[in-house]
Amino acid sequence: MSAGVLFQPGRIGSVEIANRLVRAGTSETAAGEAGEITEKLVEIYEDLARNRVGLILSGHMYCHTRGQYATRQVGIHEDGMVPGLTRLAEAVHRHGGKLFAQLAHAGSQSRVVGNQPLAPSPIPNALTGRVVGAASEAEIQEAIAAFAAGAARAVQAGFDGLHIHGANGYLISEFSSPLTNQRTDRWGGSPEARDTFFVEVLKAVRKAVPTRMAVTVKVGLQDAVPGGMQIAEGVRRCGILAGAGADAIEVSCNAMRLPSDSAKEYVAVGRRRALGDLLLHRLLSPPHPEAYFLEPARLLRKRVSKPIILVGGMRTPTTMELIVERGDADFVALARPFIREPDLVVKLAEGRRGPVACTSCNLCLMHESHHSLRCWRIPRRRLMEHALYRLRGGFREAHRPHTD
Repeated sequence: MSAGVLFQPGRIGSVEIANRLVRAGTSETAAGEAGEITEKLVEIYEDLARNRVGLILSGHMYCHTRGQYATRQVGIHEDGMVPGLTRLAEAVHRHGGKLFAQLAHAGSQSRVVGNQPLAPSPIPNALTGRVVGAASEAEIQEAIAAFAAGAARAVQAGFDGLHIHGANGYLISEFSSPLTNQRTDRWGGSPEARDTFFVEVLKAVRKAVPTRMAVTVKVGLQDAVPGGMQIAEGVRRCGILAGAGADAIEVSCNAMRLPSDSAKEYVAVGRRRALGDLLLHRLLSPPHPEAYFLEPARLLRKRVSKPIILVGGMRTPTTMELIVERGDADFVALARPFIREPDLVVKLAEGRRGPVACTSCNLCLMHESHHSLRCWRIPRRRLMEHALYRLRGGFREAHRPHTD
């Protein structure tokens, strides 16, 4: 095994990437009230690029106002966003980094109070409980056009590629799952019909951007909800997407009941680390194993030849190296570890062999839509701030079920 395998250059479409380490998209709650880029966001992204992250996938950007997931989420829904997005891309490029814009539509998973989202069918969202009416043909076409328009804005802003979010319970996931798509028209009713929305979004994005522009997809290969989409359908769908022009595929889960369905807690955290990081409640349960989406990635590898981006709980250099060395995936993507250690790639390049500092406690996810992105375990005073915020009921309003 080559110790330097993570630092070999890679390619996605026409984009050359300096190493195999990717920052996976994560909610940042750091945009302005209208979705605009802020100095805080520029700082987050520039810090990652300065510290040699090979590819940065942006946090999910809503391409339509009805598709906004949460407050202070970055928007790519109107032309007025382009100047700020340009500043973001320029900040990454100053340090030689690469940046893909992650295009998203939250569907019925929107947590924005008063928003009027859409969904394929009026089924309660498994994560939020929100129910919205079935989208009309005109609304479906409007959503597809919004993805394409967002892609065009990303090109104008100077991003290196596009990343279409088709996982984690958002609108594309809802069209992909038999649990949430109970239509009987051309948009649902069979596995092949459930392919249609995702494929049409991909085609529209491809048409809206230059031919050589990298376009990648994040795909939920199976539902985390009982009775939902099985992995065979997800793998088959990835083959269709690869044939329709996807330059790479990021592996994830589809419909979710809990945030931890896609972001497992306490990955590879043993008792000693739990005690050292004040995770006393972790001592009552076993740690999750590393690379929890590895088996789906291996099944996908048998189906597609396009590059695979594997996210999901890689916490030691050995695990990351073996995944790339064995060809299970071409790139390793991390989200939570970069929140605590934005300089993690530099540490790995300098020979770090121990686990990442992140303990996957998910406090960062708990504060989504409440506070800007940060690790709540360092400095230690943040743990007290978190506890006080929770005791005062700060989380209640944003996480109440929605009905429309």
